[in-house]
Amino acid sequence: MFSKSCEYALRSILYITLHTKNDQAVGLKQIADSQGIPLHFLSKILQQLVKHKLLTSIKGPGGGFLLNVSPDKLRLVEIVKIIDGLDILDRCGIGLKKCSDKTPCPIHFDYKIVKEKIRQLLQEKTLSELCQDVEDGKSIVSYK
Repeated sequence: MFSKSCEYALRSILYITLHTKNDQAVGLKQIADSQGIPLHFLSKILQQLVKHKLLTSIKGPGGGFLLNVSPDKLRLVEIVKIIDGLDILDRCGIGLKKCSDKTPCPIHFDYKIVKEKIRQLLQEKTLSELCQDVEDGKSIVSYK
């Protein structure tokens, strides 16, 4: 459902949040290597998050990225909105242009329920909650 860019953005911002210690930035190469993301591609994605003020970019030796907002206030929907836009939650499940409640595709009503659950999840889940799950050993974030 999400683009590779959006998946990478979600994984990277979670990784940055988990690995920031004493306000020391997390390096681009460290993020890319740990998540299996091409460096150049990741750089472009993270710059979008910097532009929208979710991250701060620090240049030079010891530079990298820091979260610029409180993780308990950052909801996943904000990241998805920046990278993919929210229209992905309104698209037809099989790609028809004229799919609607009045002219449904074969999976329209079932897929509509799934999309609403995903929309709800994105609006409710915070970055802090994801970090807590990782720290509690309930989930993982590293690619390797």
